[in-house]
Amino acid sequence: MKFRLPNQQARSGLDELQNHVIDEFLAGRIDRRGLLRHGSAYGISAALLGGMIGEAPGRALAAGVEGATIRVSITAPSTAINPVVAGDTGSLCMLQQAGEFLLFDNPKTLRLEPMLATSWKSSRDGRVWTFTLRKGVKFHSGGTMTADDVVYSLARLADPKNGSNALSTFKGVLKPEGVVKVDDHTVAFHLEAPNGNFAYLVSSDNYNAIILPKGSVAADYEKTFDGTGPFRLDAYTPGRGASFVRNPAWWGGKVMPARTEFGFYSNQQSQVLALQGGQVDVIQQIVVQGAQGLLHDPSVKILNIRSSNHREVHMRCDKPPFTDKRVRQAVALTLNRPGIVHALFGGLSDLGNDSPFAPIYPSTNTSVPQRHRQIARAKHLMAEAGLAHGAEVTLTTEQVQEIPDYAVLIQNAAAEIGLKINLKIETSAAYYGKATFGNSDWLDSTMGITDYGHRGVPNVFLTAPLESGGSWNAAHFNNKTYDKLVADYIATVDLTRQREYSGRIERLLLDETPIIFAYFYNYLAATKKTVSGVVVTGMSQVFLQHATVA
Repeated sequence: MKFRLPNQQARSGLDELQNHVIDEFLAGRIDRRGLLRHGSAYGISAALLGGMIGEAPGRALAAGVEGATIRVSITAPSTAINPVVAGDTGSLCMLQQAGEFLLFDNPKTLRLEPMLATSWKSSRDGRVWTFTLRKGVKFHSGGTMTADDVVYSLARLADPKNGSNALSTFKGVLKPEGVVKVDDHTVAFHLEAPNGNFAYLVSSDNYNAIILPKGSVAADYEKTFDGTGPFRLDAYTPGRGASFVRNPAWWGGKVMPARTEFGFYSNQQSQVLALQGGQVDVIQQIVVQGAQGLLHDPSVKILNIRSSNHREVHMRCDKPPFTDKRVRQAVALTLNRPGIVHALFGGLSDLGNDSPFAPIYPSTNTSVPQRHRQIARAKHLMAEAGLAHGAEVTLTTEQVQEIPDYAVLIQNAAAEIGLKINLKIETSAAYYGKATFGNSDWLDSTMGITDYGHRGVPNVFLTAPLESGGSWNAAHFNNKTYDKLVADYIATVDLTRQREYSGRIERLLLDETPIIFAYFYNYLAATKKTVSGVVVTGMSQVFLQHATVA
């Protein structure tokens, strides 16, 4: 491919960090994918990046006509829709129907795109990030969005007093007083420590981070769904569904559907039957298990996105038999990962290598060898740990998608090395409990399997479940060397150095193995063949502003 180099005038408009990304690409230290992903993270325009690699600008035209009603089946929200505390897939999908983010993380290109912010840049050390806001954006309630609304919305999420679900993202990164209004259309984020990936933390990757009017009450959100998005609330019935109509004042231009309708479903089987029976046009998410018929149905279109969605198999480092890392390593060595991916996902998944660094991340260090099944080695490790005659443990998990089948595969594999695993499979409500240590089977179990949704960067996966004192540290892993490496990785703004740190983190986690990351599965959604323009993300979001029906 022939690359078109930006001229001196174009580069003179970039800051030092943005020019450094281009220099790294020209020197061959990052590839085309790294240029696009890293360049967008630091606010290099899509036009300049696309020009360098010969991409044509513009959006594909809709394949159908405007004015349709798009009917969507989604997972039923588990609680009231509250932008501060929402955390389940149904709730977050509802949030983004009316609400919008500063940036959009494009699920296909893995690049950040402008949304309510038109441009953004970082200080050279990654400690201060400045965003320029789009002018003239209207809330559904009539007011004009300004920096005051952005400060209010994001400072509220960063405040521990509010119990925000987004604290998993902002803890140790951003304090409320760090969100600062520069002028009516500029907001600066002064971080607790340098962070090379901060732009992703205020993008659609952080599903709580929709921008709402200053003074709005999060607990009352269901009454209005006030936001800046392409759709306005028509009706909402808790436990049943919601409907929206297009917003003629949307800053983004023409909204193609006249109306969208969401039905709340409790299981995948009923969603599949609804699509096949013509009751809905879109299913928010499917998994291969139970939806095999859709994968080969000529009347159905499958939306397939590589993602960082995964399951974490934690082993408590402070409870036997997992106090000895050789036992944890042995369990990981029993797994036939390609076989698991084939059995559970029909191959629609990437292999995991027992760290949060999914293959989709440009900062993943691919020089680290892939862990594979080694039964003889696993038996030897068990013997070295004094467990040649085996041990017994309970694996606790939730009744969600393929997880129970995965638990059985782990149970059978571990039996080959004398580890007897008893399964305790619960409802999600029972498994998560109060989601605090001492009040949660998830965080208190000796061994467990937990579902984790997609993130555009690995920061949350590196911190909350693995850092000493992390809020989701079900493995009770405590390693100061790891903590320092993660802090260094997060602070680094240079992709080449990020890969150096990620390699060290990956090797440390292969040695310690507090958590098994066996796979990162593709996000799948389904639509009727006649429906076009639906955009889904690995976060279970469904964007419909360009959707049409032929």
